Amino acid sequence: MDDVTFAARRANAGAGRHEPPDLESRFKSLVQSPLRAGILRFLSARPEETFDAEVIMQTFGRMRLDVENCINELVEFGVVRRIPGDPPTYSGVRPEIEPIAKLLDVFLEGRANLGIEEASPSVQRFREMIGRDEKMLAIFEWIRTAAKSDISVLILGPTGSGKEVVARMIHELSRRGPENFQAVNCAALPDSLFESEIFGYEKGAFTGAHDRKPGRLELANNGTLFLDEVGDMSLMAQAKLLRVLEEHRFERLGGNRSIHVDFRLISATNRPLDMFVRESRFREDLYYRINAFAIRLPSLRERAVDIPVLAGRFLARYCAANGLPLDAKQFSTEAQELLATYHWPGNIRELESTVARAALSAPGRSIRAADIEFLHGHAMPRPEEASTRLPSLRDAERAHIIRVLEATEWNKLEAAKVLDISRGTLYRKIDEYGLEPAAGSARRKGRPQG
Repeated sequence: MDDVTFAARRANAGAGRHEPPDLESRFKSLVQSPLRAGILRFLSARPEETFDAEVIMQTFGRMRLDVENCINELVEFGVVRRIPGDPPTYSGVRPEIEPIAKLLDVFLEGRANLGIEEASPSVQRFREMIGRDEKMLAIFEWIRTAAKSDISVLILGPTGSGKEVVARMIHELSRRGPENFQAVNCAALPDSLFESEIFGYEKGAFTGAHDRKPGRLELANNGTLFLDEVGDMSLMAQAKLLRVLEEHRFERLGGNRSIHVDFRLISATNRPLDMFVRESRFREDLYYRINAFAIRLPSLRERAVDIPVLAGRFLARYCAANGLPLDAKQFSTEAQELLATYHWPGNIRELESTVARAALSAPGRSIRAADIEFLHGHAMPRPEEASTRLPSLRDAERAHIIRVLEATEWNKLEAAKVLDISRGTLYRKIDEYGLEPAAGSARRKGRPQG
C-alpha cells in the first residue's frame, strides 16, 4: 500500500463515525512544528529530487532521530513519499486526496509563516558549516537551548571556527533577537580606550570629546553584548566589566549619572581561561559570571570528514556569487587530497578563503593542487619531498615542538619548561600548528597533561 492510499483510507475510515476527523486541524497540527514545516517546504520545492535523511539533517541542523520522526509523520499523512533503498530517500508528493492537496497548496503559498530559524541569517550561515560529522548538530541543539534564556554564554574554540556566527545565532533565536547586537573585539581594545568604547563619554570628558557618545553597553540595552577574545582583557577592564554585570548600571566617562542597562552577555575566546584563572591573569569571579553556559566549537581537524563537504559547498557558493553554474569549477583528486591533509590552523575561515583563492586562480574548470595556496603556510611535506628541500622556520619550529611534547609524553608544563616558553605560549603554538597526541598512545594515559 503506498503512502497516499494509506492516508486516503485513514481519512475515509473516519467518515462513517459520528465525529469525522478534521483534516484541516490535523494538517495544521502537523505543520505547527518548525522542523516538519521546514522539511515539507524543502521537499515540496524540489519535487524532481530525492534526499536521504543525512542530507536533511545537514540542511536543518537537527539530530537524526528528530529528522526521522518528522519525516515519518509527513509520510504517514501522505505529503512526502518514501523511496525504498539503502538508505531510503524522500521526495515531496502532491496528494491525490483533493482536500489534503488544497491544504498543502495553501501552506506552500503562505511564506509569511516562516519559522524563526528560517528567518535568521546566522542560522543559514551556520548550516553551511555543518557536514557529515554530527558534532555540529549537537552544537546546534546547545545553541537552541542557550537561546531560550538570558543565561551568560561562553563560546570556546580556535580562531576561525565560527564563534561570532554562533553568538549571533543565539541572539537572533532569543527573545532579544529584534534588538541590537553589539560586538566588541577585546583584543583590539587597549585600556586607554576601554571605558570610552564600552561606557561611552560625555561632551568635554577629554580632549576631542566634542559631543556625547553612547557606549556599546548603552547601545546593547535590551539586546546582546558580544565580547570577542574576552581572554585578552586586562585585569582593570575585567574589574569594570564585573561591576556592570553585578549592578547592571554604569556611568559614562566624564559623567556622574548612573545609567541602568538590561543586556545579555555572550563571550568568546580561543584562550585557556581556566589556566589564566590559576595564573591570576583572569579574575575567577568574572570567569564564573561569563561561563554560566559553555559551548565549545571543534577545530576543522577534529571533523576532518567534513573538509571535502565544506570545500565543495564553498566552491559552489563561489560559482553562484560570480554568476557561474554551480559545477563550473571542480576540485581535482590531487587538490582534494591536499585539502584533506592540511592541518587548517585557521579552520573554516581559512578553508573558505582558500577555496575562493583557488577558484579564482584556476585557469580552467579543474582546480589543481598547484592552484591551492594556504593562508598559514604549506601542507606538511610528503616523506619523499622532505629530503629534497630545507625546512622553513615554521616547519622547523613545529617539528621541534612535536619532539618536545612527545619526549615529555604531552605534559605541557614540562614541555613549556624545556622549550623555555610560558604554558600560555605553548597552548597557542599547539593551536596554531594543529598539534594533537598520536592516537592510541598508551604510555600517555597515565601521565598528567599539565
